[in-house]
Amino acid sequence: MFARLFGKPKMEPITLEKLSENLERLEKMEKVLQKKAAAELEKATRFSNAKNKRAAMQSLKKKRLYDQQIENNGNSQLQVHDLMIMLEGAKANIETVDALRNGAAALKAMQKAANIDEVEKTLDEVHEQTEKMKQIQEALSTPIGFDDFDEDELEAELEELESAELEQQLLQPAATSSAPPRFLVVPAGRQPNRPLLQKPTVDEEDELAALQAEMAL
Repeated sequence: MFARLFGKPKMEPITLEKLSENLERLEKMEKVLQKKAAAELEKATRFSNAKNKRAAMQSLKKKRLYDQQIENNGNSQLQVHDLMIMLEGAKANIETVDALRNGAAALKAMQKAANIDEVEKTLDEVHEQTEKMKQIQEALSTPIGFDDFDEDELEAELEELESAELEQQLLQPAATSSAPPRFLVVPAGRQPNRPLLQKPTVDEEDELAALQAEMAL
């Protein structure tokens, strides 16, 4: 009826601090009850010595009531102790669960930020950029324009230069050098355009003599 009229009383959450305060209050109450029980025992002893049986019996009854309250108080203290231990264990469990939940959430977030697909995609991009850099370096290391010439044409031009050099050496007069004549070794399969040894004509001998005279001056 009172609950319908005034509503249910609000239950305050039980905390370790409140339980500790309650336990301290029970311990103080136990000390008071023990003092009262001791006082009634002392009274019963005095009344018994005074041959006042009725008063002695009343004091003993009061002592037993106090003893019963002391026992009930002790049981209450045990219950509070048990509840405190349970709350401490529950608090430790909650803290552990919270820590595990936070760790799992952090791990999930990290895995979401770097999942296996993203990792493989990133590695592919790194490999692609690496290959591009290699191609760029190879392109920069190649001389510009060197690939535009025909190798066969270069070989033919080189042969002409060698033939011209050989001809120039053969036209040099023997008197200008004390060294023995050098013979050019012609590779197999390659023949000069002109014969290796050619006797100078009369005009060429005159030109050589005029050149030697100019050099002597």
